[in-house]
Amino acid sequence: MPLHNYNVGQSLLFVPGKFEPKGSHGTYTVLRLLPNDAADREYRVRNDRDGHERVVKESQLRERPAMDEAAPLAAQA
Repeated sequence: MPLHNYNVGQSLLFVPGKFEPKGSHGTYTVLRLLPNDAADREYRVRNDRDGHERVVKESQLRERPAMDEAAPLAAQA
């Protein structure tokens, strides 16, 4: 079984697929690493804004940019 790339407690961006509700995108925190035999691992996550929990595939998650990386972009604007 492949290992998960993200850890419990990690804050990530959820990128919904075309069949997911439009309002579901945003920042989520990993609650559990779910066991599965598929190549696309699954996680139980909680929306940081409204507390809604859902199960998502790893392909739907992206790492959040670090604040140090975003600061130079804000200074240029």
